[in-house]
Amino acid sequence: MTAKRRPRSVTSDRELRLWRVGRALTLAFVAAILVAGGVFYGLVVLLDFQEIDSTTKLDAKTLFDLVKLSFGVVAGAGALVALVVAYRRQRVDEAGAHRDATRLHTERFSQAVDRLGSDSPAVRLGGVHALAGLADDAPDDNLRQTCIDVLCAYLQLPFTPDPGSTEPAHQDEHHRYLALRKVRHTILGLIADHCRRPRGTHRSWQGCDLDLTGVTIDCDMDFSDAVFSGGAVNLGRAVFSGGVVSFTRAKFCGGAVYFGDAEFSGGSVHFSGAVFSGGTVHFGDAVFSGGAVYFSGAVFSGGTVHFGDAAFSGSSVHFSDAVFSGGAVHFGDAVFSAGTVNFRGAIFSGATVNFRDTVFSSGAVYFSGAVFSGGAVYFTRATGPAPNGLATAVGTPAPATVVLASVWLPGG
Repeated sequence: MTAKRRPRSVTSDRELRLWRVGRALTLAFVAAILVAGGVFYGLVVLLDFQEIDSTTKLDAKTLFDLVKLSFGVVAGAGALVALVVAYRRQRVDEAGAHRDATRLHTERFSQAVDRLGSDSPAVRLGGVHALAGLADDAPDDNLRQTCIDVLCAYLQLPFTPDPGSTEPAHQDEHHRYLALRKVRHTILGLIADHCRRPRGTHRSWQGCDLDLTGVTIDCDMDFSDAVFSGGAVNLGRAVFSGGVVSFTRAKFCGGAVYFGDAEFSGGSVHFSGAVFSGGTVHFGDAVFSGGAVYFSGAVFSGGTVHFGDAAFSGSSVHFSDAVFSGGAVHFGDAVFSAGTVNFRGAIFSGATVNFRDTVFSSGAVYFSGAVFSGGAVYFTRATGPAPNGLATAVGTPAPATVVLASVWLPGG
């Protein structure tokens, strides 16, 4: 049997490439000779050897040095060209590698999202971990943010409440509810874990946006020591309805943090020792209706904190030993009713604190041991019984501007 012949087109293309390479090398060689000759001639002119008379001799050593210098200039130029070509080749290779990584990421992303939409809670759980891994390995920040957005969007989906487990007919539904609840809690745990990792290191999500609008947090959750910096963190309309949620020593800095319209209705939420610095923190219109919320020892500095229109009703909220320094803190139009709000030992230093139009009705608000120094504190048009210990706190020897143009109702 005769050997198979290569396709004519393949052979022709290879021969054409070889011919082009050979022609390019020949042209490069000829160009180098011409450039060297030109440089040599230019050096001779530069050294004023144009009018060498018959008595002047150009010795061999000088001629040899000129030739070496000419080819040295050509070699240097060639090295520079080679460097530029290598740099361009590296850029092309990097762009190609990025395209390949992006294509592979997109394929894996599609598979992970499909798993997240499965009817099986176990498969969904696998999809959660797959998306978290993709976020960690994403070739750029935009792709990482996309993975995080999908996980946050899953938490925002409505879910069927627990049907209860007392009746045998509801056992399967109850078990499915617990399994899907586990998926949601796993996502929250992954977010907390990744936000604790130092920014710029592998698996760190610091600086990314977290849209957790309307999310229900009904379990123990540990966000302690997490850092929320740069990006926007949105927990607006979130419901904290059970368990212990800890933001202890968490840092909210340099970005926007939203707890507006959030509902703290059960369990306990801890912001003890948390740092809110720079940026804007919104607790406006939040409802503190049950359980306990702790801001004990928290530091609010250099930014704007809004508690305006918040309703403190039926819960215990602690600002004891908190430090409000610099920036502005707004409690305007807030309502303190049927609960306990504790500002004992709080320090208001160099900040503008606004209690304008605040309503103190029933419940208990304590300012015992609070210190007002520097800045300005306004209680203009505040109504209701005077908070316990406020007069003593205002009397502290400090240059604060405290405006008590308030209308305290009888009993103040």
